[in-house]
Amino acid sequence: MRRSALSPDLIVILSGVTAALYVGKLPPALPVLRDALGITLLQAGFLLSLVQLAGMTLGLAVGLTADSLGLRRSMLAGLAILTVAGALGGWARDASDLLWLRAVEGFGFLLVALPAPSLIRQLVPLERLNLKLGLWGAYMPFGTALALLSGPWVMNALGWPGWWWSLAALSAGMALWMALGVPSDARRRHAAPAGAAATRERWWHRMGQTLAAPGPWLVALIFAMYSGQWLAVIGFLPSIYDQAGVGGGLAGALTAFAAACNMLGNIGAGRLMHRGVHPGRLLNAGFAAMALGAFVAFGLPADVSPLLRYAGVLLFSGMGGMVPATLFMQAVRLAPSERTVSTTVGWVQQCSALGQFAGAPLVAWVAGAAGGWHWTWAVTGTASLMGVLLATRLPRAPRP
Repeated sequence: MRRSALSPDLIVILSGVTAALYVGKLPPALPVLRDALGITLLQAGFLLSLVQLAGMTLGLAVGLTADSLGLRRSMLAGLAILTVAGALGGWARDASDLLWLRAVEGFGFLLVALPAPSLIRQLVPLERLNLKLGLWGAYMPFGTALALLSGPWVMNALGWPGWWWSLAALSAGMALWMALGVPSDARRRHAAPAGAAATRERWWHRMGQTLAAPGPWLVALIFAMYSGQWLAVIGFLPSIYDQAGVGGGLAGALTAFAAACNMLGNIGAGRLMHRGVHPGRLLNAGFAAMALGAFVAFGLPADVSPLLRYAGVLLFSGMGGMVPATLFMQAVRLAPSERTVSTTVGWVQQCSALGQFAGAPLVAWVAGAAGGWHWTWAVTGTASLMGVLLATRLPRAPRP
């Protein structure tokens, strides 16, 4: 195998960013798709949520599959699925084509995202694990921000099919880079007992181990409290700006910058954990900042400066980024065994997707009932409070 100029763990992280681009590619494309394919608002909503539906229903199962098939092999399969679905999507002629391909992309995304923390754990020394998992925690906001910024430019030049095909080419190149630059974990996989009966037993055993341990449940529920409110606020920002008369290009740039700020919290949390800061402090600080930021952004009187409100959004997203990075580390640490890390991350992903699936409609319902977005902070503040209360239980979880 040729040696890559980039370390294997960073190739794994870039693979996650590539998968996150598929999640973030749709919001900037929706106005174009409505004109080109006649997609309705309801169909657009389903296109946005189908990725989360895959996570809600298949997170644990895909985590179990990744632990059995091999981490690197699962990520390569996920990149291949994304490539094929993305390429076929460029030839879609109606909403139904895009809908079922979006579901396939959701499955491919899970195959890439779930094994990554466990693979990073194998590739880096223990003393640098916090730093690398802090970087991994930034894969989703980085991919989302990159898609929000680059999507309109690519579609202006190549049309929406060109946007789909460009990402398909990117994921194909990423799969090749990973195949050449990341060592196989086959030896660890082959050391496990052989045989179909033993495989079935390991599946049930790993699932039972994961769901019987308190650690994975706590991390998963805390992640749901974070992901539901973050996606709701960032996802509705373009609509909020549109109602305020902010142009589409500027609204997209402001939203992309707010999403990108989430990376700072992720990376900062990784460095602070590396220096020995207790995870509970980082979770408390992150949730407190999200509650305060949401109140500044939505709860202050109408005559408050828009710049101050936007500063609240940046505080919400930036400091809130400490939460996912900390939780990824806790998912690795609190997995019942080495063989259940991907399964644990799968369960965390499943609950995270449930939070995202429920959070945005809840915020929209409150906004509709209140006649505006000024009570959004109450929803996000409640989620933050529940996250803090759940985080107090983490030190009591067993440490394998």
